Amino acid sequence: MVKTNKDKFNKVKIVPDTSIIISQILTEKIEKGEIKNSEIIIPIAVLDELQAQASKNQKIGLLGLEELKKIKEISTKKKIKFRYLGTRPSLEDIKLSRSGRIDAIIRDESIKNDAILFTGDYVQAIVAEAMGAKVNYIPKEINEEDSNLDKFFKDELISSVHIKEGIPIRVKKGLPGDIELVSIDKEIEEEEINKIIKDIEDFARVSKKRDKQIIRDGAKVIQLDKFRITITMPPFSDKPEITIIKPIKKLQISDYDIPKKLMERIEVAAEGILVAGSPGSGKSTFASSLAEFYSAKNKIVKTIESPKDLQVNPEISQYGPLEGDFEKTAEILLLVRPDYTVFDEVRKSRDFMIFADLRLSGVGMIGVVHASNPVNSIQRFIERIEMGMISNIVDTVIFLKDGKIEKTYQLELVMKVPTGMLEADLTRPVIEIRDFIDSTLEYEIYTYGEEKVIIPVIEIEKKERKTKDVSMKKLKENYAKYEEDMNIEMISSKRALIKTDKKNIPEIIGRNGQNIMNMEKKLGIKIDVEPNNNALGKNINHIIHETGNSLDILFKKKLDGKTLNVYIDNQYILSATVGKRNRIRVAKESDIGKSIINAIIQEQKIIVTNID
Repeated sequence: MVKTNKDKFNKVKIVPDTSIIISQILTEKIEKGEIKNSEIIIPIAVLDELQAQASKNQKIGLLGLEELKKIKEISTKKKIKFRYLGTRPSLEDIKLSRSGRIDAIIRDESIKNDAILFTGDYVQAIVAEAMGAKVNYIPKEINEEDSNLDKFFKDELISSVHIKEGIPIRVKKGLPGDIELVSIDKEIEEEEINKIIKDIEDFARVSKKRDKQIIRDGAKVIQLDKFRITITMPPFSDKPEITIIKPIKKLQISDYDIPKKLMERIEVAAEGILVAGSPGSGKSTFASSLAEFYSAKNKIVKTIESPKDLQVNPEISQYGPLEGDFEKTAEILLLVRPDYTVFDEVRKSRDFMIFADLRLSGVGMIGVVHASNPVNSIQRFIERIEMGMISNIVDTVIFLKDGKIEKTYQLELVMKVPTGMLEADLTRPVIEIRDFIDSTLEYEIYTYGEEKVIIPVIEIEKKERKTKDVSMKKLKENYAKYEEDMNIEMISSKRALIKTDKKNIPEIIGRNGQNIMNMEKKLGIKIDVEPNNNALGKNINHIIHETGNSLDILFKKKLDGKTLNVYIDNQYILSATVGKRNRIRVAKESDIGKSIINAIIQEQKIIVTNID
């Protein structure tokens, strides 16, 4: 059994580890006279570890170095011998410090010098005692009142607390969609914020409710029970700052206004769900409710998150990054075979790849994604994932705003001509993004050249309608004299079909098609002209001859100067005037030329008739 906190020490050697130095216990005991006529040995490894932390602007390192300075000063006054001993840790030792390598060096120094190891680390105490070392275990005494973060959240509507040196404490208060920033205290001085930081770090060090910390130069993130705490220090931030976030309320899926159609999809069909929204929109709260919904349906549900701050029932296992890597977490997930996994939050490129890999492996996935609109969340996938796979990975996008479901999309891969394009040979794989409730097609994703593009279909259709209306108005004005026996139809924003009496066609088309070409150029559209009845007129014998870049329609009967109509399987394609050489010449590369060549290849019937 580890011996705890002996009161008096006289004529002994003492080796304190890092935990004792930063807790400032040693100076207190020397001042109280609990340590007399003794020798304090500071392992060089302790000094180097504190120096490394201080050089990274970690408060704990700076406090430790200040404490060493005090210990030396007090030891001199109290006639206690003070010295540094041991060798400097190697680069490998420093890299493995979190695995206990520095602790091992300190233990070795205490055994080598027949000294008492002072430690506040329970594991260190057990190991040292097992190795035969003399140990004095001094657990850190935590002031529960100082470390209780609930004191900042006395109002249940407070979702976050913002503490910064030089300004009053501010809180965000209210429900999503109605949040205000309120100042609740006087300006915070440097000494006050440093004490708050120290209290949080001390409590986090011994708390069983602490999740793994994220530590960077000048920044630290701690998940402490329901609180997510972010601490930043200069030079990363201009001044010390603390942000504490707490979920306002835990919700069930039944607390949301979800249409019956969407509820059925969530329960039966949706297996690749993106929960998107801006920060503070309620994404994680909704994802938690989905997780608990599936768990209540006797599904095995896991989460991937760092830090682990989703508020879920104990039946749902919460996984962090295994050895700092979510990819290794995914390997374990596939072995435990969950029905659904909640990934909170999908941010980095590797996160998107892991999400895709798990989904394609058959795991139902719910991904939480920061996005200003629902399409942006899909855009983040197409930048990283092969386009043809996206609808197999994501089938449903639920966008939240102010804690409510604002929009739901469904994704489907189809083969089609993209909206706004006309030619059949432009058919390609297209991902359709439709409003799930009313099935309105709102966006299309497809490859254009080497780029993946997202096209707002509704905007294109609005623009097309406007263009059609303008073109229709101008065509009616131009051909007003034929109004009684003419029908104009806008096939698309770039193509019109005019059906009129056969006798009007030559005048509309003009000699060598000049009139219709001028109108096409003026409006920027293609215009087809057809007779408005099925009477094709008298069939005229002809042959079609290929010459260079042209097709010549030749006639035995002399018809020069006559205007004739050309049909393919009774479908009108051309009106033209016979030239002096008794022929109608059509360029092969023109649309009409290509139609005639295609008709010959497919053995379709080509008919030439007179106008009268």
